[in-house]
Amino acid sequence: MMKRKLSPHSFIRDKLNRWRQKVMERTVEDQNQTATPVQIPMRRLKTLLNPTLRTVMTGKRLWPMRHGCCAQSAVLPPGPIDAILGGNVTLKTIGGKLDFNFLIWNFNDGSKSINIVTASASGVKVGTAFTGRASLNVTNGYLTIGPLKSEDSGDYAITINPSAGDTVTGEVQLRVLKPVSDVSIKSSLSEAIELNSTVVLTCSAKGSFLQFSWLRGDVPIVDDGKRFTVKNGELSSNLTLNDVLRTDQGPIYCTASNQLQLARSAPFNLTVYYGPEAVAISPLAPLYISSKANFSLSCSAVSSPSADFLWYRDQQEIGSGGPILTLGVINSLGFGNKTGNYMCKAQNKKTQRTVSSAAVAIAVIEPIPSAEVSGPAAILIAGNSTANISCRATAGSAASTTWLKDKQPLAASGRLLFSANMSWLRIDPLQKEDNGEYTCRLENAVSSAEASYKMVVNYGPEQATVTGQKAVEVNDKVTLDCSAPSVPPAIFSWKFNNTLTDVKTARYLIDMALYKNTGTYTCEAYNAVTGKTTAQSHFLSVKEEGALDKGLSDGAIAGIVIAVLVALGAAIGLIMYCRQKVPVESPY
Repeated sequence: MMKRKLSPHSFIRDKLNRWRQKVMERTVEDQNQTATPVQIPMRRLKTLLNPTLRTVMTGKRLWPMRHGCCAQSAVLPPGPIDAILGGNVTLKTIGGKLDFNFLIWNFNDGSKSINIVTASASGVKVGTAFTGRASLNVTNGYLTIGPLKSEDSGDYAITINPSAGDTVTGEVQLRVLKPVSDVSIKSSLSEAIELNSTVVLTCSAKGSFLQFSWLRGDVPIVDDGKRFTVKNGELSSNLTLNDVLRTDQGPIYCTASNQLQLARSAPFNLTVYYGPEAVAISPLAPLYISSKANFSLSCSAVSSPSADFLWYRDQQEIGSGGPILTLGVINSLGFGNKTGNYMCKAQNKKTQRTVSSAAVAIAVIEPIPSAEVSGPAAILIAGNSTANISCRATAGSAASTTWLKDKQPLAASGRLLFSANMSWLRIDPLQKEDNGEYTCRLENAVSSAEASYKMVVNYGPEQATVTGQKAVEVNDKVTLDCSAPSVPPAIFSWKFNNTLTDVKTARYLIDMALYKNTGTYTCEAYNAVTGKTTAQSHFLSVKEEGALDKGLSDGAIAGIVIAVLVALGAAIGLIMYCRQKVPVESPY
């Protein structure tokens, strides 16, 4: 029999194909063996033959293979592919539907290669190591594994022998990530002092390929290399707070994350002590306080923890603690009626700082409950008497005294004199104008009081005057009035032609005059206190009826006025009528 002569190229290609077929058959047979290493023939070809020789022998470039993350053949997507421990992952091929003679998925953990699944015309067989955890989609070659174990991390290689064409391979790295959990924050200090302390917060978490971030509230904390520095490790992160401020109290959060999960810690609140500062007493203004008032001074400070307070009077501690200093305490310490400068000091036991407030001047003054005025008790007569009026407070002391007469301020004059402290006034001699109400007004910084004295100065009667008719007709009514200024009011009496009458009032009245009523009427005014009397005479003449020209009555006068107005109106109307009837020639 004649042997077929082969070219060098055909010979080499034939040998390679037979070798590849044997290896594939051996691979299929080895699927029933546990963790049997599978040698991929293409790797042996790459080792034995350089790319140029392989091209010469096969006539085409074979699919090269890179051991590690991914295959350059684009059979599988680039890696690494991350999946969660305990979950499922599907390794997908590129290119959609596959038509193959056989397909092999292998796993390499770095020390050995293990068969996962093999598919051929005879069916799909899963390797013992992945039984119950691996499945293959024969349509597209997708490999699903789950639930995942930590030891499933490694390189996954696929070998596809298509129905037409050369065998292709690919490789991708799978990273099985532990779930992100147990994120917590711990502090290097349980308590910090503002501006004095440096605090290191450590965030720890469980998981794989963790990345950390820090937040204060919802605002990220950025490493500025000064106040904040962050140092991240594989399973923890340290946040260093230099020169801690009260604003660093929090809440502070730490987040740990990887490509698949994110978890946040519980809020962490840092205890930062600060102060005291802004130490102040209220009220601030210089104070005059009534000794009867419900008064207190209050001291406040910005401090954490709350400050302790001590009170001082004129730089001397007065032994009273707490934020409130009451007037009762001031009085009990013997400072009730003394002016002093009070201040408080705030102390923070944690920061060991003490800050003083500004001083407040306080004068405790007894209020004036009422005033008393006293004046002359004797009878006062104008021109003969002198009056002294004094004023005093029933309790307390007055800073100022004001005198008024009939609610108008009094001023010193030739007859009016005040004492140096205005506690009394003197009028010498008294005159009738000095009658009236004298008021003393006492004032101090916390109160005021008034008292009045009604002074009566007797005088008169002054010259009497008589008013009334001098002449009347018989049967007319006669009214004569007598007046004479006097305190007390004058007592009046009347004489007719020097004969005393029974009339004892200021008015002398005659209902119907008779001729005999003609004569001189004398009014006498008498003041029983001053003992003075004044008199005034008035002559009355009674005449027969019609003897006096009494003039027109009011009714007659009114009638005449109305008649004149009517006549005037008629005359004006007539003139206007005539002007309308008589034509006026034009001058042109």
